[in-house]
Amino acid sequence: MKKKNNNLTSFAEHLDGQYGKRGTEEREKYEAEFEAFRLGVMLQELRKEKGMTQKQLAEKCGTTKTYISRIENNASDIRLSTLMRIIREGLGGNLRLSVDY
Repeated sequence: MKKKNNNLTSFAEHLDGQYGKRGTEEREKYEAEFEAFRLGVMLQELRKEKGMTQKQLAEKCGTTKTYISRIENNASDIRLSTLMRIIREGLGGNLRLSVDY
């Protein structure tokens, strides 16, 4: 029989302690930045799966290598129309969105 470790903290509890509960300004800022980070990582992984460089992707969808790099490194806000073009024209995919509330 395994002993339960009561000193463990869940990730949700950690976030609550570090950034406050959902709905607080600091926590919502963290959540938004995390989503931007996830988007950058997702685009980078998709690009690499296609065997493309940032420059090749940029040329294929009509933007610059610098812009692709900034998105992948979470250093740039991205317009929805640009994101859709990168995914559709650059990566040959379709973008689906969902809303959680």
